[in-house]
Amino acid sequence: MAARKRGTHEDGHLQDGTGSKVSRTGGRHVAALVLARGGSKGIPLKNIKLLAGVPLIGWVLRAALDSEMFDSVWVSTDDDEIEKVAKCWGAKVHRRSPEVSKDITSSVETIQEFLRKNPEVDIVCHIQATSPCLHPSHLQEALKKILEDGFDSVFSVVRRHQFRWKEVKKGSNECTTPFNIDPRRRPRRQDWDGELYENGSFYISSKELIMKEGSSQGGKVAYYEMEAEHSVDIDVDIDWPVAEQRILRYGYFGRGVSLMFCKVSGCLTDGRVLLSINGQDMVSVHSKDLAGIKKLQKDDVEVVLLTSRDDAVTESLTTKLKTLTGCEVMAVGEEPLQEVQAVMEKKKLDWKDVAYMGNDPTDARCLSLAGLSAVPADVPVEAAKYTCLLGGGAGAVGEFAEHVLLQKETAKCQMKQDRIDRLNF
Repeated sequence: MAARKRGTHEDGHLQDGTGSKVSRTGGRHVAALVLARGGSKGIPLKNIKLLAGVPLIGWVLRAALDSEMFDSVWVSTDDDEIEKVAKCWGAKVHRRSPEVSKDITSSVETIQEFLRKNPEVDIVCHIQATSPCLHPSHLQEALKKILEDGFDSVFSVVRRHQFRWKEVKKGSNECTTPFNIDPRRRPRRQDWDGELYENGSFYISSKELIMKEGSSQGGKVAYYEMEAEHSVDIDVDIDWPVAEQRILRYGYFGRGVSLMFCKVSGCLTDGRVLLSINGQDMVSVHSKDLAGIKKLQKDDVEVVLLTSRDDAVTESLTTKLKTLTGCEVMAVGEEPLQEVQAVMEKKKLDWKDVAYMGNDPTDARCLSLAGLSAVPADVPVEAAKYTCLLGGGAGAVGEFAEHVLLQKETAKCQMKQDRIDRLNF
């Protein structure tokens, strides 16, 4: 799991401002668990399919981690690719057995196996991967009902204003009848409170309830009401474009990236080498790109420039690049993934905290994993989440910098809206 954020400790405690530790969970181990089986009848490998540029499970993992309410965050899966994505997004992985990986296996059976393998867990928050509009504040407020108010189980609901009628089987002479209205006195929406429906976003339960009663809802039960705009469920292909539009407007985009990797050749420059009469090799850097880098640095985004070890021209300009941009310049091999991850591990960052700009098929893995990623206009790498209007060396870096800063500002507004205190919560 990713390192805890400001003001927190890895042992699940918070500082109270005096240096003393205050337990958030009362000594109980609270785990978030996302069930992500490889097989999907509706959409193949649905759990890691890109949705608005992010793997589906990435949306809920980001919300769980940023809520800072969990001692551990897990993905239960039987699939190698899902395991890789889960780890990249900061989660631990429970490899479920074949016995609980069948089409007929219930969620409770899978959670029970997880609890047997992880006996230290006292409370489980089962988060559905197919609810990508989940926000940290939803989890924070729902967990308080168990941690502070003494409930044994809490689940998410949404309020709907829908009139329900009895189904009549085809060929039957039976007439339908209303379930929740009197047709002669149909209420106006504003005069009717509606009804609460499970929206399937999450179910929080004690270990005792799940293991002894075989249910995630029981004991002293409470619900947590989510807004309709955040109640998104994905089951079949037709749900995908609808969910994507909802996410772009109501999704949780995280706290914004704090580190950006950028290829020099083809991104910061146009890839051309200029030969002078006196034998010197030269490259050009656009003023818009330099301005964009400075804006990122001013907003506490560290920028690392990536050069190729095989590019002697760029190597000779490394010192000048450092002076010109104020960035660290790092030489990488043909496949930059491992070297980039080594930097992230040193800085204790997950992919969700990182932006990446590349211009080559060898960058595809980094572009896919990064929280934000981009390519110049003239580079068709499909793994990127953003394609610039400008080309490499012609302002593309500056354009992507503005995109990164816009996402950071969106994240700040969301955190304010969700009443998340970045320093003390």
